[in-house]
Amino acid sequence: MSTERRAPLDRKRVADTALRLLNETGLDGLTQRAIAQELNVKAPALYWHFKDKRALLDEMATEMYRRMVAGIALDPADTWQDRTRRANHGLRAALLAYRDGAKVFSGSRFTGTEHAVQMEENLRLFTAAGFTLADAVRASSTAYAFTIGFVTEEQGVHPRPDERREGFDVAERARLLAEFPLSAKAGAELFQEYDRQFEEGLEIVVAGIAARYGVP
Repeated sequence: MSTERRAPLDRKRVADTALRLLNETGLDGLTQRAIAQELNVKAPALYWHFKDKRALLDEMATEMYRRMVAGIALDPADTWQDRTRRANHGLRAALLAYRDGAKVFSGSRFTGTEHAVQMEENLRLFTAAGFTLADAVRASSTAYAFTIGFVTEEQGVHPRPDERREGFDVAERARLLAEFPLSAKAGAELFQEYDRQFEEGLEIVVAGIAARYGVP
């Protein structure tokens, strides 16, 4: 009989295992049974920690956030524009580190309060720049929603950075849409060069926030 002691089963260990499996299976293939098998336990053991998959996704998103901000110090010299760019570039990079990362993060409820540290600092920066609290929240959440939506679409084409989903060949799309020349040419803008697309889109959001609220 083996005398090796396994690490105790806790929420973090389950979430860590689920995030590792996520890259192999994608969100649709991430089942309680698969996670339990990886942990060498019976599936019901997971219900002591998570009542359902939604609760597990909340913890996975929270762990993704912890990893994203670990060791990152906010720059007190940031303008609100700097912070918006920095935060959303960081968020995109964190989401792209996992297959279906944006789907896991979207709509999740953080299970701790760690996120409030940066949230408080960001809101303080925005309100000091001249935003009302309500406007600061709307500006930040709009940029956040842009990033989540952008990465969701990006991962629909590239589930992983080195993988392209079948059916998104730009040349084939142009051939099929030959009767619609502008739409055919648009494929090159829609389904390629995602780094450039994100950069330009985020700048549109930043410019729109400045124009809407009149804060330079």
